[in-house]
Amino acid sequence: MEDAKTRLIAVEDCLTPVAQALRDRGYAVTAFDKGRLGQVDAVVVSGQDETFMGISTVQTRAPVISAEGRSAEEVVREVERRLRTRPDLETGPPARRQ
Repeated sequence: MEDAKTRLIAVEDCLTPVAQALRDRGYAVTAFDKGRLGQVDAVVVSGQDETFMGISTVQTRAPVISAEGRSAEEVVREVERRLRTRPDLETGPPARRQ
């Protein structure tokens, strides 16, 4: 059973280093799928397609984070910062799956 603190982050397919960095920090990562945006806690996109981002923000209340011009570690820090400011999510680091 998944711990309630586990965060699910959708990551655009071309951002493999970001997805791995998030997994290394204990986040659950899924491929970006417009049909699942209501189930994720945050979305990470490449930022190279403004229309892509615009569609994402309309279909999800989760924060949409652009990885453009950022290292994988910078993106992870931004995900963590944005999740801490969400009043509908518990604060603190994500729990690791066992």
